[in-house]
Parts: sequence; C-alpha cells; structure tokens
Amino acid sequence: MKEDILEVEDCYTGFAKVYDSFMDNIPYEDWFKNLVSILEEEEIRDGLILDLACGTGILTEMMQEAGYDMIGLDFSEEMLDEARRKGSPGILYLNQDMREFELYGTVRAIYCLCDGMNYLTSKEDVLEVLKLANNYLDPHGIFVFDYKTNHYFSGLGAQTIVDNRETGCLIWENDYHKETRTNEYLLTIFEQEGEFFVRRMEEHIQMALEIEEIKVLIKESGMELVACTKALSKEAGSEEDDRVYFICREQGKHWEGEIDG
Repeated sequence: MKEDILEVEDCYTGFAKVYDSFMDNIPYEDWFKNLVSILEEEEIRDGLILDLACGTGILTEMMQEAGYDMIGLDFSEEMLDEARRKGSPGILYLNQDMREFELYGTVRAIYCLCDGMNYLTSKEDVLEVLKLANNYLDPHGIFVFDYKTNHYFSGLGAQTIVDNRETGCLIWENDYHKETRTNEYLLTIFEQEGEFFVRRMEEHIQMALEIEEIKVLIKESGMELVACTKALSKEAGSEEDDRVYFICREQGKHWEGEIDG
C-alpha cells in the first residue's frame, strides 16, 4: 500500500458519514429475510438479539421492526453516531471492540453480517470472538456470521474501484496478499461540504481464513457448527463461493431443570 500519504485515518471514521449513501447497493432486505429465516428455523421469533459490528444500524432497525429486542455493538463511535441519529427508540448501542465485548447478560442470538468477521486478522481474534459469543448466548442460542472467502479477495487482486456521484466520490484501492490471505483497502472519500470537496482517507484490512480453519475454531470455542452455507442459500458453502454463512449453536449451558440426554 502507499506509505507516503499523510493523515490516513482509522477505518470507519470519515467514511461513516457517507456510508449509507455509498453502500446503497448492499442487499439488506435479502440479508434480513435470510437471517430471520435462519432464526425462525431455530424457533427464535422474538427476544433479545445482538447485532455484532452493527455499523450504522440498518439491519439492527430492520430486526427491531420485525419484533426483536435489539443491541447494536460496534468499535466505531462515528458509525454508531450515524445509527443513533436515526432515532430508533429502544435500541441499545454499545461502543466496544468485538474481540472483548461485554454484555449485561445473555441473548437469544448473535449475528455479524457485512463481513465484520473478516476484519479479524488473526486466528486468535476469531477464536476469541467465537468464545465470547458462546459465553453470551442463551442455552442453545445461535451465532450467525457471514464470511468473504479467499476466492472473493483473490478476484479483487489489485483493482481500483471508483464510485463517482454528484455529491462525492469513493475510491477503493485493493491490494491482496496471497501469502497472508489479507486484503488492504485504501479508501479515499471526496465529500462535498458547501462549495468545496473535502478529501479523507482510511485504511481497511481484512483477512480470509479457509472454511475448514473456521470450522476448527468453532469447535475449539465450545460451539457446535450447525451449517456452513453459500450466502443466501441452503447449499453447502465452499471455497469457490465469494461469501459463505456460518451458523453456530451455543454449547455448555443448560436451562434450569434441563437434563442431558
């Protein structure tokens, strides 16, 4: 990546203000319907749900409208400011790092979508998040997360993607490192402020472990793997897919009076 650019900000700082407008191509409605379908299959139709790496709270609000009690958690205060600005009453937003998040009690389900788990750039971090999810889930609760594969990142290569609009411009410069399975994005944002355009720059780093590595970490965390599927599908996920879903079940806790076997 470029080393000589000054004032490169942390990810999701300056980008937060324009995130919703530039990310309007994300199929949130499809993701929402798929998530609700997964939860309903586990007979989770209400109750307290955690949106991990919730960003600006678009899915969080959709889940609340569907009848769930919602907590949204994100490390970026700027993204949470945008979520809170929408003014949905009853949603608790927490500014925490997902690698060490703390809740007041357990929840019925946790989900992490829009490649939030890809921002964990070591096996140790992925394992820690899985352990925390297992800890904060109700007995037999569900953790659902999506994951971009190496197939997706290798397809990006060193592409530069430009999204030019009347009110601003977004430039993604990709740099994929096959040996470490990491992708660096240098994000340049030109945002209109009055008669001028202000330039901001952020660096994002994502990683893609192999599906089998994730499955091993799920087992090590104490959770049970329910399924690994192709995104928005019931088909088994593979390394040839761009994005897969992992569905994991809590293990280790019991409701009062519940007996093994």
